[in-house]
Amino acid sequence: MVNVSGLSKTFRVADKQPGLGGTLRHFLQRRHRLVTAVQDINIAIEPGEMVGFLGPNGAGKTTTLKMLTGLIHPSAGTVRVAGHEPFRRQADFLRQITLVMGQKQQLIWDLPPLDSLRVHAAVYGIGAAESKRRIAELADMLELDEELTRPVRKLSLGQRMKAELMAALLHQPAVLFLDEPTLGLDVNAQVRVRSFLADYNRRTGATVLLTSHYMGDITALCERVLLIHQGRLFYDGSLEGLTDQLAPCRQVRLELRHVLPARMFESYGTLESQNGNEVRLLIERDRLTEQVGRLLADFDVCDLEVNDPPVEEIIGQLFRQRDDR
Repeated sequence: MVNVSGLSKTFRVADKQPGLGGTLRHFLQRRHRLVTAVQDINIAIEPGEMVGFLGPNGAGKTTTLKMLTGLIHPSAGTVRVAGHEPFRRQADFLRQITLVMGQKQQLIWDLPPLDSLRVHAAVYGIGAAESKRRIAELADMLELDEELTRPVRKLSLGQRMKAELMAALLHQPAVLFLDEPTLGLDVNAQVRVRSFLADYNRRTGATVLLTSHYMGDITALCERVLLIHQGRLFYDGSLEGLTDQLAPCRQVRLELRHVLPARMFESYGTLESQNGNEVRLLIERDRLTEQVGRLLADFDVCDLEVNDPPVEEIIGQLFRQRDDR
């Protein structure tokens, strides 16, 4: 559904020095420099996949999404989305995609969302009866009711985001490009939006490329992730594979019946922390079964949990390693 080969984007930007002198020199003799935002990216996404696209601010995520949707022209490389070249902006291509940006809105501020939805339906040539059916279906999935008849400016951020999703999905696109769709939402609203996107993917088989700074979005929705840093794609694989690659240890939490000295746990793994009768150990994956069995046999254990280190820590560690190079 999405095929990208050698995709690159370079911007020509003004090179102006600060202050009045810099302004005068820039006015008389302009200088420019080239900034590479995206460099030699290769991506292939199959129909129905939900893929997370991660990277720090300025890594090139939004620039890539804009090239995939045809908003900007690539400097080099080839792009095919749903069988089309995005930058040609053909009507058939535009009917098959949607782009949701959490920091931008498409609904008319002073009108109820329902009016904007009717305008969207007319733009895409959706008949009145069919648009009414689709609006009712999406409103039911997103738990929106009377909010659709209130002016957008009177809705909460979470309600506005849901209405934005309705507008973006009204024409039933085959490919969803979502750029920070839960930006600024509270925890409950984030959970509802994630649940809706997962349900929509199951019902329609839509392909989804999702960027987010909330790891909860990625872990809840995406089995596959792409990591980008300074315009270059450096990881394309499963979240589970990323964890296995960068976290050779599992985190074991023990709740003991009695408080014991820390030295007693040295032979089982690396002591991460001890707070009273709660002990946290890091144990190598290939020794995990053996060592957990020993712990249960050697100590009076009330509770035991085995977890992977948080995904946020793993990905943060990866980006820090890239910065140090």
